Amino acid sequence: MKTVLKWIWRVFLGLVILLVGIFTAAAAIPQLADPAIDMENHGAGSSSVLPSFSGLERSFPASNEPADNPTTPEKVELGRLLFFDPVLSQNNDIACASCHHPDLGFADGRPTAAGPDGQPLGRNTPTLWNVAFAKNLFWDGRLDSLEAQSEFPLTHPDEMGVGDTRNLERELRAFPAYVSLFDGAFGGGEAALSLDNLEKALAAYERSLITRNSPFDRYAAGEFDALTPSQRRGLTLFRSGATRCFECHTAPTFASDTFRVVGVPSDDPGRAGVTADGVPGAFKVPTLRNIALTAPYMHNGSLESLADVVQFYADGGGHAHDLPGIDPFVNGFDLTEQEKEDLVAFLFALTDESSLPPPPAAVPSGLPVVSPRPNPARERAALVNVGDDRPDQDAREPRTLTVPAGGAIQPVVDRALAGDTVLIPYGVYHERVVIDRSDITIEGIPNEDGEFPIFDGQGVLPEGILSSGNNFKVGRLHFRHFTDNGVLVEGATGVHFYDIVAENTGVYGVYPVRSTDVLIERIEVFQVADAGIYAGQCVNVVVRDSVAYDNVIGIELENTLNGEIYNNHTYNNTTGIFVVILPQLSSKISAETKVYNNISTANNLDNFGRSGSVVSLLPPGVGILILGSDRNEVYENTIEGNKTSGVAVFSLTGTGVFDVNELDVGPLPEGNWIHDNRYQNNGFDPDQFVRDLGIPVGDVLWDGSGGGNRFDEPAGTTSFPPLLPSQDWPAFVRRAYGNILTVLIALVS
Repeated sequence: MKTVLKWIWRVFLGLVILLVGIFTAAAAIPQLADPAIDMENHGAGSSSVLPSFSGLERSFPASNEPADNPTTPEKVELGRLLFFDPVLSQNNDIACASCHHPDLGFADGRPTAAGPDGQPLGRNTPTLWNVAFAKNLFWDGRLDSLEAQSEFPLTHPDEMGVGDTRNLERELRAFPAYVSLFDGAFGGGEAALSLDNLEKALAAYERSLITRNSPFDRYAAGEFDALTPSQRRGLTLFRSGATRCFECHTAPTFASDTFRVVGVPSDDPGRAGVTADGVPGAFKVPTLRNIALTAPYMHNGSLESLADVVQFYADGGGHAHDLPGIDPFVNGFDLTEQEKEDLVAFLFALTDESSLPPPPAAVPSGLPVVSPRPNPARERAALVNVGDDRPDQDAREPRTLTVPAGGAIQPVVDRALAGDTVLIPYGVYHERVVIDRSDITIEGIPNEDGEFPIFDGQGVLPEGILSSGNNFKVGRLHFRHFTDNGVLVEGATGVHFYDIVAENTGVYGVYPVRSTDVLIERIEVFQVADAGIYAGQCVNVVVRDSVAYDNVIGIELENTLNGEIYNNHTYNNTTGIFVVILPQLSSKISAETKVYNNISTANNLDNFGRSGSVVSLLPPGVGILILGSDRNEVYENTIEGNKTSGVAVFSLTGTGVFDVNELDVGPLPEGNWIHDNRYQNNGFDPDQFVRDLGIPVGDVLWDGSGGGNRFDEPAGTTSFPPLLPSQDWPAFVRRAYGNILTVLIALVS
């Protein structure tokens, strides 16, 4: 008997030692973590210039100029000569300017580029205008260095075809002028003439190709008549919820360093041909600056005109060809023929060649420089861009302007100057109002019963109010029956929404995006197919004292930094409150939101989000959902009757809901603290999606991902996992538990 007890004790002791060893090892291993975020370049918030005439004036991003190649006039001039010199090609017959011709918007006017033998290549030649601001180069983003980019066409056999770059260096040294120019630009005598310095000079010249003085830029700076009426209407369409062009083509570059599947029929793998997790058929979003000069369009040059491009997107892009994986911003839209013409007219307003460097009359090699090329689009741009350059109205003291009874709102808004308030008497208005000036207040005058003036889109208009003005205030209004939004504010600094009712307004009720310092208060929103109250890619957002019900999402903060959501009531939505980070947006951060003193109850509504949208994949029955977002605090909320879970914390990829092949954001929820909430009757009938995960549910549901998450809830709170890491646990214990939990969940999933 003693022998048996001795062996039992030894086995028990061995198991304890083994468990301690496992725990110690787990504590010593760093938890899986997201890459660090560059807090100087996270991409959230407004980039508007302050002070400014309008929020449309935006700061350009930092140049892609590297520290080892500062731009100098000598480098730019050397690069200009090299750019136009055919000596850089194997047969001395092709220059950079042959394919990036200045008369053709630094493109080539062909559907796809042509090789030395004239045979078409696979892709359209992209413009070089504003390439200084691009982080990813080529249609598939294969390189991120403008210096390295030039080596590809120089050496590729289907382009300039230089086989041995040392031979090119020797050939250039035969021209004393080049030796002198390289020495003047870089120093070091003849040794300065190298492939590395050649690439640096070409990059310096290409960075000098800046366009920022188009009719649009002058309009944004205060020359109201720099755009024609048609172009102003087109600008409204461009940044409306109807077309959502602005979501991908973001001012001031009218580009983005993201990769999208728009669905141009093609066998080209796009981004998937560069990186293993790239999305098949995804291509970089190109700039629209000088787009009128660079026809034909798309990565394969398959669309001949801007009108064709507009029609392609109106038809739903690849949806019209039943292609899979189309970007959620490509949904199709209905425009009249006049509206299509207006949108194209606005795209012409992005034309500016005022800083176009002249081609050299001759190059040091003595080889012929490319001849001028006719471009009919230049003549058409001159005919379209006929706005005046009159200065804006003289400044005056702020006034209160009142819309006349039975009159239209927009003409009164157009007369408003900075500091003015536009009052709208009670009534029903069937119009969309656009505000571009800064420091404007739009406010309704309620009737005797306290009812707000009504903007009624009649199921046709995309939104009631669209604004880009800084320090914009709007309140005491009722919006209903719009197809996309009640109020959309894009790119502004200082936004205040107050005392607004939004009813059946399409995708969003109130919708500030890429804005800074946003206050949303006393909003009632219902019957919206995405988020009733939404703030996306913003910085410093407060949502308070509001009620959201009968929506897919009650309140959403997406890719937003520094938020507060408090004293709100969300009920009968699919998801009550949603804090999330999503990929392929300009903002790469979602963090630091406090969610407190809210009531989130019975958010069990069947999801009626638009097919193909991300939100349409959310399971019903969640009170508060943290998805991939970091360092948020959720506390002192009342969370009751949500059938799937009271609070859920998940990684972006761990849900299995989001089919994300290429992540450009950290997907893990990290450093979140969930504590002191009040729960009752959550998780009583979980959605099938959660049932398929095979895990028990309750008040708190965590997928185990992300380091530093803490849960300090009252006794009796039900959860998965049953044991949740606490604020009181030492960091090494939380780390060990997290690592062990990650392994266990991976084994059973």
